[in-house]
Formats: sequence, structure tokens, C-alpha cells
Amino acid sequence: MEEGQLQALNEQLIAYTLELYDLYQEVKETGVEKDFFSEVKPFCDTLQDAIDRWLPAAKAWVEARRPAHLFPSQLEHTAENLQMVAVRAFYPSSSRKMMLDHFQSVKYILQCLQEALEKS
Repeated sequence: MEEGQLQALNEQLIAYTLELYDLYQEVKETGVEKDFFSEVKPFCDTLQDAIDRWLPAAKAWVEARRPAHLFPSQLEHTAENLQMVAVRAFYPSSSRKMMLDHFQSVKYILQCLQEALEKS
């Protein structure tokens, strides 16, 4: 995958993360969970497709370029955390602290990768 494609995909994951954060805030405030088949599953399937394309490309880029403070294991954890928050963001019973911690972690690593891509 080209560096430009990886950067675009990374930007898309950042946008998904922000969208999920806003959705979680709305669900938490209203207390109304979203329908699994009409809202949760389609969003998670789309996100999973993006993660499946992003993770191998991002890991290969990090292994080749070795940017400061970014490691392949962090990318794997970010993918896992993003998958987790993608499902739990649709349900008001999700722990606020846990969700906010995971959102912050995902956003931080994606932004670090974005900055490293922009510098290269």
C-alpha cells in the first residue's frame, strides 16, 4: 500500500473514532441503545474492513520507517481497542471511564501515526 493510501486510511479511522465518540456521548445522554442489525452491525462491518486494510499496512510502515515512540504492538492494541469501542459505543450501559480511556488511547496512536506519516 502506498504511503498516501495509508495516510488516507488512517485519517478515515480518526474520523470513525470521532464519530464513535460523538455517538457514545449521545447514547449515554439519552440512555437509548441503538438497534444491532440496522445500526451497530453495518457500522462495525465497515469499520472492520478499514481496520483489516489499515493494520498490515501500518505495521509494515512502522517496521520499515521506525518512527519514534510507535511500535507494531501499539498498532495491534489500537485495532483491538477500536473494535471494542465500536461495539460498546452503541450501548448506554458501557462504562464511561473505560470508554473514554479507550477513545483517548486510540486517538493518540492514530494521531501519532498521522504525524509520522506527514513528516516522512
